[in-house]
Amino acid sequence: MVDLNRKVQDTERLNAALELLHFGFRAIIAHPDQRLTEIGYSRVHHRILYFIARNPDCSIKELLEIMHVSKQYLHRPLRQLIDDGYVDVRQDDEDLRIKRLVLTDTGAALEETLTGEQRDQMERAFHDAGSSAESGWRCVMKLLAKAADN
Repeated sequence: MVDLNRKVQDTERLNAALELLHFGFRAIIAHPDQRLTEIGYSRVHHRILYFIARNPDCSIKELLEIMHVSKQYLHRPLRQLIDDGYVDVRQDDEDLRIKRLVLTDTGAALEETLTGEQRDQMERAFHDAGSSAESGWRCVMKLLAKAADN
């Protein structure tokens, strides 16, 4: 027989975890989102800058695979970043059909501003929580990310 009290407790526990995830995410994106809004950009622009910074000279196809998004999702914001001078597009040395992406100095500075504050927030939280809490958090996040890929 199903223990309804236990099921309610499990649901409440999981809802509390989801709320923490929501509020933690909201806290970590608040300042970058504010800065992005000021310059007429959105969170997707930050994501593009972030992944190009960590994968310089990636192709557009590689960026799509890294971000797990469609061409339609990426096209407009990437075009804006290119047109506004944050991302530079270069032809591949061997295959001229391939476009390689790299941040300009302006793009690297914006990405560092946006992501740097988030790194600082993570560092403070990990420090305050302790190394075992950080390890547990990383494990949970990896499992959630892996489940999203399936």
